[in-house]
This record gives sequence, C-alpha cells and structure tokens, in this order.
Amino acid sequence: MKRPTLVIMVKEPRPGRVKTRLAAGIGPIPATWWFRHQTRSLIHRLRDPRWQIVLAVSPDRIGLQSRFWPEGMARRAQGTGSLGDRMGRQLRSAPPGPVCVIGADIPGIGKPQIARAFKALGAADAVFGPAMDGGYWLVGLRRRRAVPPQLFAEVRWSTEHALTDTVATLDGHSIAYVDRLRDVDTKHDLAMTSAVPRATQTL
Repeated sequence: MKRPTLVIMVKEPRPGRVKTRLAAGIGPIPATWWFRHQTRSLIHRLRDPRWQIVLAVSPDRIGLQSRFWPEGMARRAQGTGSLGDRMGRQLRSAPPGPVCVIGADIPGIGKPQIARAFKALGAADAVFGPAMDGGYWLVGLRRRRAVPPQLFAEVRWSTEHALTDTVATLDGHSIAYVDRLRDVDTKHDLAMTSAVPRATQTL
C-alpha cells in the first residue's frame, strides 16, 4: 500500500529571503538563524515510516542545489506564482494517494498532528490545520477525485480570511479540521511561542 505524502514548503535559509516580517522585529540574521533551526528540527522530528516526506523548495534552482537539506530526501521546486499557485502545484503533482502540505514555521507541529490529519482524510475529502491568526498551517486532500481547478482562487493570503476563503473554494467537499496551532510571523508570535512549552502548543 502506498504511503501518503507530506509536503513541507521550505525556503533556502538566507538573510533577506526568509521570515521578513519576523526580521523587521528582531533583525534579519536572528530571524534567519531561527528559521534554519526551526526547519532543521521540523524535518527531523517529522520523519516517520507512515508517510513519505517531500521538500518543496524555493528558490527553485538554488533551493534544489542547497546542501542545507537532509541528504537523500526528495525535493521538488515550488515553481512560480502566488502561495496558492505553489501549493496547488504540489497537491496536483504529488504521488497517488492522500497528501498534506505544511509550512516550516510552526514550532508546534509533531508526528501526532500529522497522523491525525492523515487519519481525518480516511473519511473527509479535505483537512485543514487552523492557525491562531485565521490562516492555516496544514491543508490536505484525499484526492479520490481531481484537485478542484478553483482551489485557492481569490484567497486573501496573510489575513484572517485565508482559511474561510480556502474552504469556500472546496464547495461540495467534506472538510475536517485538526489541531489549532500558532505560526511564527512576527516578534510577538515568537515571544508567545517561546513562552509555551512545546508539548502544550496544541489546543
């Protein structure tokens, strides 16, 4: 039986390319070092025989050639376009079977959260992991039918409407939700995350 696919959207961690909103609060070098540590830690702790991990990297050429990523781990270029364009590309091109897509900037993600998302896809057509700010840290599809062409159309990214806008593009699909987590976009987010023990960062 084919394993489901977990796609992690990652950027090659260089100052000025990652966590620009966080960098505005703590500086580009500390923000980059935080992202490097967070990304490396996330990839390490999510390795699991129950699913296969694919890194969707950016920028395309530099990201694919980077030595930062674990050796032997599958990589694909994110490609161009909006966040919706890039995530949609990953959802459509993943190997057959259920697929979940996550970002790399959510410290609270662990194997239990990913396992719950894939379990939810046993009954639902789509699954979301809501974020505290109205967005989401995970989107997944069972893919027993074609990925809707309108998926991610007109989503107001980086706003409190991102989740509800995306759900609206899945009309006629059954939806499940898993853990609500905090992503780190700003200095305030980082302070809130640092103040909460990792084991209690789910609601």
